[in-house]
Amino acid sequence: MQRRTLLTGLAAGLATPALAQGVRPLKFIPQADLTLLDPTANGGFVTRNHAMMVYDTLYGIDSRFIARPQMVEGHTIEDDGRLWTLTLRPGLRFHDNEPVRGRDVVASLRRWAARDSYGQALLAATDELTAPDDRTIRFRLKRAFPLADALGKLGGYVAFILPERLADPDPNKPVTEITGSGPFRYLAAERVSGARNVYARFEGYLPRPDGTTDVMAGPKIAHFDRVEWYTIPDAATAAAALQAGEMDWWEQPTPDLLPLLRKRADLTVEVLDTVGYYSFLRPNHAQAPFNNPAFRRAVLGAISQADYMTAAAGTDTTLWRDGVGYFLPGGPMASTAAMEAMTGNLEAARRAIAASGYAGEKLALIAPTDFPALNAMSEITGDLLRKLGVNLDYQAIDWGTTLKRINSREPVEKGGWSAVCTYTAGINALNPSVHAYLRGAGAGGQWGWPDSPALEAMRATWFKGVTPEEERRLGEQMQRQAFQDVPYMPTGIFFQPTAHHRAITGLQKMFALFYGVSRG
Repeated sequence: MQRRTLLTGLAAGLATPALAQGVRPLKFIPQADLTLLDPTANGGFVTRNHAMMVYDTLYGIDSRFIARPQMVEGHTIEDDGRLWTLTLRPGLRFHDNEPVRGRDVVASLRRWAARDSYGQALLAATDELTAPDDRTIRFRLKRAFPLADALGKLGGYVAFILPERLADPDPNKPVTEITGSGPFRYLAAERVSGARNVYARFEGYLPRPDGTTDVMAGPKIAHFDRVEWYTIPDAATAAAALQAGEMDWWEQPTPDLLPLLRKRADLTVEVLDTVGYYSFLRPNHAQAPFNNPAFRRAVLGAISQADYMTAAAGTDTTLWRDGVGYFLPGGPMASTAAMEAMTGNLEAARRAIAASGYAGEKLALIAPTDFPALNAMSEITGDLLRKLGVNLDYQAIDWGTTLKRINSREPVEKGGWSAVCTYTAGINALNPSVHAYLRGAGAGGQWGWPDSPALEAMRATWFKGVTPEEERRLGEQMQRQAFQDVPYMPTGIFFQPTAHHRAITGLQKMFALFYGVSRG
């Protein structure tokens, strides 16, 4: 099928009542297909972006990374920081017209904290979490804790508020009814799997009455009656749809098409997240061969971050950086310690693999073909592993299946996995409170399940409170330990441009948010 035919068929097959009435919705091309709708069951950014439309949070991080009250009207702090009393804003309602109550918040936070590393730390520091009445939530803490920062975090698993009836305490049981209290309602009946997801403005939403819209903080004003997401895996087709005016906004254009898009006077190409995406290769520590730390260190030694970043972000070096360790460059815990572990020396890596005792076990690399940046990094990884002589099973699948597979601890022969390329928001690599992938909690931790008592002990030290100099030294110690245990292999930081029509204004920084966006 030719591209123009595909575009015409797409428009015809996905015609909506809003289009028939002559009311143009905001039409958006997401980074990948939205296959998983529950933001607590998986940490995929496409699911997080969807959830930011549908749900709301008690606090919201602004562009200076300060947690501002959002659903919360205010709070009091007593007993040397050990007693927090939060009061909900009056009039908050879910999409089913039920009021948001304190017990909804408690149930939602317990579900979130069972999955999120910051949430786990919060619950470990909590003696009691209760809802004395419909508008009050009370935390009795063992010690002072940055509660607002935890409840307003923007990366990884976000503390979204659901109705109590949907907030199963087991995060492994996905929520199937998408009912929140955010500025948009999810129209499940209009979903076309693999092609379209639709949202409508929630007329009952009460924006915060004060402040300025700033990332997750301030008033969340929905200017569009409808927002439609169209999944277009082929980059050339997506670019053609944007240029033809059939789409308004393409979240992640591929590097090869950026020069073409930048030439268009009617389009804007810009980087929303100037902190960048922190990318890495995550091995499965629960299965051979990556359950062997010597094998992990051998593969780590062969990695060239520049190769990964060129594949993901192109040859424009202003859009990526290499020489990246285990913490966000420029952050308080960033270090150059032990960076010599990543030499890019293939011959040395082959010798190290042989010395590790590798016995030819199959290595299943799962590669999401419909996610351009991750597909490119997966191809670099596959080529590297072939050159290293491992028994590679390169499994090309879609991103939705990848998100489901990575939670499996089954052996490779039973549908398990060995490694996957991914990335997270750079801010998530700032310090131990948000750096879930640097955990060493074993079977009870994040997928990949690295087991490092030393890293866990250092993380606990950070939570007890450290001076800036102690924090810098701790960052160096944690990095040296990480290069020994290899919870993952850093592959660099890249800055992903987005592209939209100039008439589309009000885009927030960090990532794709849909409140505040309007058409001029």
